[in-house]
Amino acid sequence: MPAKDLETIVSLAKRRGFVFPAAEIYGGFANTYDYGPLGVELKRNIREAWWKSMVRDRDDVVGIDAALITNPRVWVASGHVSNFNDPLVDCKKCQMRWRLDHIEEGQYGEVKRNAAGDVTCPNDGGELTEPRQFNMMFKTQVGTVADEASIAYLPPETAQGIFPNFENVVASMRRKLPFGIAQSRVSFRNEITPGKFIFRTLEFEQMEMEYFCQPPADRNNPVEYLALHQEWINTRLAWYRDTIGIDASRLRIRDHEKAELSHYSAGTADVEYLFPWGWGELEGIAARTDFDLTAHGNASGHPLTYFDEDTKQHVVPWVIEPAAGLTRTLAVAMLEAYNEELDEKGETRVVLKFKPAIAPIKVAVLPLSKNEALRPAARRVYEMVRSTYMAQYDETQSIGRRYRRQDEIGTPLCITVDFQTVGEDGTPGDDAVTIRERDSQVQVRVPISGLLEALRERLPGC
Repeated sequence: MPAKDLETIVSLAKRRGFVFPAAEIYGGFANTYDYGPLGVELKRNIREAWWKSMVRDRDDVVGIDAALITNPRVWVASGHVSNFNDPLVDCKKCQMRWRLDHIEEGQYGEVKRNAAGDVTCPNDGGELTEPRQFNMMFKTQVGTVADEASIAYLPPETAQGIFPNFENVVASMRRKLPFGIAQSRVSFRNEITPGKFIFRTLEFEQMEMEYFCQPPADRNNPVEYLALHQEWINTRLAWYRDTIGIDASRLRIRDHEKAELSHYSAGTADVEYLFPWGWGELEGIAARTDFDLTAHGNASGHPLTYFDEDTKQHVVPWVIEPAAGLTRTLAVAMLEAYNEELDEKGETRVVLKFKPAIAPIKVAVLPLSKNEALRPAARRVYEMVRSTYMAQYDETQSIGRRYRRQDEIGTPLCITVDFQTVGEDGTPGDDAVTIRERDSQVQVRVPISGLLEALRERLPGC
């Protein structure tokens, strides 16, 4: 079963080197976190699993890595400068600032109301100010003179690095519709409300793909386009279940109500996960129609069209956008993998049951003890294994404690080098090691000469 409360995962994440509060020695900084040695590996593995499914395993999607800071006209054309706003309120009593819609949705706990029925501060029940709009984009300055002409923005999403490059990708890669352009990079949003660990942070990594397809014959009844949108919804839902290993009972698809949709959207659906505090978004799959290419074409004076060889006409493709949150997926992977079990001694064993492909450490090499006679063989095994798999070498504390440590960080396999391996009292060793499996705790003896093949069998997708 996954962790029942967030505090359990937050504690484990810090203790074992997954996620640390940013600048903790200075008191931290709201909604910011650093990723430790195991966190960066887990994040990289999830990112690569996404890239494999979206780009490497397909022949209709290519990648891109657009600049973070770009011409500010991009954000004007996309509508972010004028429309990327949240309704904020301040508490007149404690001065804390909140997003009004999140208060009303109960994201800060039980919704409190005064005698008049108005919502009140989630912190102390104080009266709230009238809401006002607040743009979530971070501004920055380019150049040495700080004036209006030097204003630029940090990207709040990855998509607007893709759309202006549509023509470049078509020309250089000779793509035919339908095709996609994928990108994974950091985004920034000036979130002033308290987050839930890494669920909502100032900077976060997104994994997005814009899938360009033929415009529908009937704009008001885009049957084939909406069918393709549904295909992507199904594909992305399956990825969380099959690749990340999330139980299907804790995943759902939520279609956006009409009132939620942007004016240009033909439909949006979210992949949601049942967090300890309730359902929350992991990924949005949006049917963005031709809004973005049209907007950038008009604003730049450079139409972004595709020449259809069959009809001999220039068309503006329609777009489907699966946009996933990498850092949110990391949090879910930890929540979902967390297990507490009783061992044969009746003691609690904490295990992160990551799928092998995303586990930060694939193999741990553990000499039975710190005895000098074991070290040369153990180091030889470690050097052989680490050339293929992300591995750790650990010889401190008892072998039982080291097994527990590897269980708690999600290492699928441990390799033990013992005196049977190297021999003792003049008796030659068998030059074999013991592989211990994390989930079953089953142990099997394998000759070192066949070790890599045995690991390949037990680590699919690695």
